[in-house]
Amino acid sequence: MEAATNLHLALLRFRAAANQHLAHQEPLFLVAAPLLALLVARAVHAATAHVADRGLRAVVISLAMAAVKLVPGVSGYIAAQKSKVVEQLQSGSASTKKNLRTELPAVGIPDGVIKDLQTLKDKDVKWQGKCSGTVYIAGSESEGHFALINKAYSMFSHTNPLHQDVFKSVAQMEAEVVQMTAALLGSKEKASGGQICGNMTSGGTESILLAVKTSRDYMQSKKGIKKPEMIIAESAHSAYDKAAQYFNIKVRRVPVNKDFLADAKGFKRCINGNTIMMVGSAPGFPHGLIDPIEELGELASQYGICLHVDLCLGGFVLPFARKLGYPIPPFDFSVKGVTSISTDVHKYGLAPKGTSIVLYRNHEIRKNQFVAVTEWTGGLYVSPTMAGSRPGGLIAGAWAAMMSVGLNGYLESTGQIMEVSKKIQKGIEDIPGLFVIGKPDMTVVAFGSDVVDIFEVNDIMSSKGWHLNALQRPNSLHICVTLQHVAIYEEFLKDLEDSVNTVKANPGPISGGMAPIYGAAGKMPDRGTVKELLVEFMDTSC
Repeated sequence: MEAATNLHLALLRFRAAANQHLAHQEPLFLVAAPLLALLVARAVHAATAHVADRGLRAVVISLAMAAVKLVPGVSGYIAAQKSKVVEQLQSGSASTKKNLRTELPAVGIPDGVIKDLQTLKDKDVKWQGKCSGTVYIAGSESEGHFALINKAYSMFSHTNPLHQDVFKSVAQMEAEVVQMTAALLGSKEKASGGQICGNMTSGGTESILLAVKTSRDYMQSKKGIKKPEMIIAESAHSAYDKAAQYFNIKVRRVPVNKDFLADAKGFKRCINGNTIMMVGSAPGFPHGLIDPIEELGELASQYGICLHVDLCLGGFVLPFARKLGYPIPPFDFSVKGVTSISTDVHKYGLAPKGTSIVLYRNHEIRKNQFVAVTEWTGGLYVSPTMAGSRPGGLIAGAWAAMMSVGLNGYLESTGQIMEVSKKIQKGIEDIPGLFVIGKPDMTVVAFGSDVVDIFEVNDIMSSKGWHLNALQRPNSLHICVTLQHVAIYEEFLKDLEDSVNTVKANPGPISGGMAPIYGAAGKMPDRGTVKELLVEFMDTSC
């Protein structure tokens, strides 16, 4: 009782002293001071959050660059240098922007259109067997499996699944493609829950966009999350950054571990009350490595958040590679915690370009993908995917591809590309000066060098007609092995070894090569400038 009395007296003395001190202040100051303190606190909080998001180094560099650009003449000089870089980046495609047709012909030329198309097609570079990924079907584009899916497309090129009451055939084919794909990815397993469902999309990016949008809306309905965040590895596909920009989601990017895999412990440290989802890749595009999906699934289950598995590359390889006896870690709906999967039929599914699938563990989740409009004067409207009208011909092409190839065909093609991938990996490891990144699980083999500039090697390979993917962190290249490479993988290894030896003997960039640009971009500390270069390049290229 005595302690309470003393505390009360102390508070009274403090109140009297405060009132006496403030009595000499202007009333306006007394009103403005708390508001000013609040504004300062908000500014400090925003700055702290900005530093936490981007890192202190990135923020300091950004501020320094902004200050430097204020110096007279510097901004103009930087703009001129950026223009030079963009021009060099466009050097290989500048001719496509010349002599473009800008108006309709006054009189139609139906008899000459096919000839004109052939003339345009003849300008394409030789791609047969020379491209990383890109074309996944073996042979010529006018025969064999190509001819089959082309005919299937032409039979249904007039159809649109938006009109299900008219084109019931296309609706059935889409449902069957989805269900056949789901069966490959665990829908028949008891652990899947027996409700796997999904839709066809225009490609891996749309499948990813839909999965992210659906996860966002699902978690908002379940947990009321208003400021959504998702956690991805730095090796995750750039489509997740696109989704984040489209749907106003904050990205928490976690560095990969020493094996170049998603770091589950790093993911766990990023989980908070705003986390809606995590992403695991099987495999990741850069290095062909399968993230620890089971560990991520445990985290998703523990914290009640979504887990999307990116199987855009692996969906039509890993199920068959596992059947063939390759050591494939768990990756599909049999893993507890996986809520959605994206997989491309137009890659190793050997379907026409523009066919992918997004799958969900159950209908409750998928319903958040749909858009329903009730107040439109045009009537009631509901759409399952981002596009309204969709090409039924592509759905027919995918259905024809899967039905014609069958389980036996996919096992055979998977066996071929897995075997060639291992031979390429071994061949690269045997080239002095090169090393393979990680331990590839599938058909993507990434490699770098501590001896030569790998981008200079890429320029030499490009001069020999090869089109490889340039990577960063670390600087490296990769080849995504397809059926196109089965017959010529030895040529690839010979050209690669010759290219390495050429760079060793004559180090330095070749005329017109991209090595200086790729190298500089990787080392440039101001990533904002790199981003501006990419935007300028795209703006002048399309």
